[in-house]
Amino acid sequence: MLIIPAIDLKDGQCVRLKQGEMDSADVFGDPAEIAQRWLDAGARRLHLVDLNGAFAGKPKNLAAVKAIMDVVGAEIPVQLGGGIRNLETIEMYMEAGLRYVIIGTAAVKSPGFLHDACDAFPGSVIVGLDAKDGQVAIDGWSKTTGHNVVDLAKRFEDYGVESIIYTDIGRDGMLSGINIDATVRLAQALTVPVIASGGLTNLNDVKLLCEVESEGISGVIAGRSIYEGTLDFAAAQQLADEFND
Repeated sequence: MLIIPAIDLKDGQCVRLKQGEMDSADVFGDPAEIAQRWLDAGARRLHLVDLNGAFAGKPKNLAAVKAIMDVVGAEIPVQLGGGIRNLETIEMYMEAGLRYVIIGTAAVKSPGFLHDACDAFPGSVIVGLDAKDGQVAIDGWSKTTGHNVVDLAKRFEDYGVESIIYTDIGRDGMLSGINIDATVRLAQALTVPVIASGGLTNLNDVKLLCEVESEGISGVIAGRSIYEGTLDFAAAQQLADEFND
């Protein structure tokens, strides 16, 4: 199981939000330097989010993304979400060296776009499903849709998505522990892998996820925990690796 460091981009800086609130941003510094830090710590994948882009509906932190890619190069795969609403944007990110794009709101609002993206970029499209009490939320988490997470994920799986990132909004950035039960329920219903997100706090969370990894959980996104020090990234990845041996 991969521990995937998150680099959330706002106004060219690496930040963390609490429950997706843009005005609750804690700044952690220069994105390229932070990417280098996680690379040096042994990260095998990076998770980027263009927060401004998610709200604007188009890329807004391109310079920061390119600076990160200059550091990472082809060493490890990088995935990015936030503001991806058309095939041209995906193509631009692929040309910049990203391995995966994450489609969230646009997948829910425009399933046809997701279908086209999966056809045009096979193996490179991840869907990010953000949920509150089992219902999918969109538009930077500001609206719940009434769609059931599992039902929607199964439909997207049929389109050919590479994996699903499942975020429990109530826990994101709150250091309150992963919603293991909901993540497992989703993974059991799908054949594509699920990446857990939202609430990762400490090594115990990593251990709990490792215990259910065989249900189809391929990774977990680490945000606030690795920036505030409640989780040591290298120790977490080591634990996950040893669990598999």
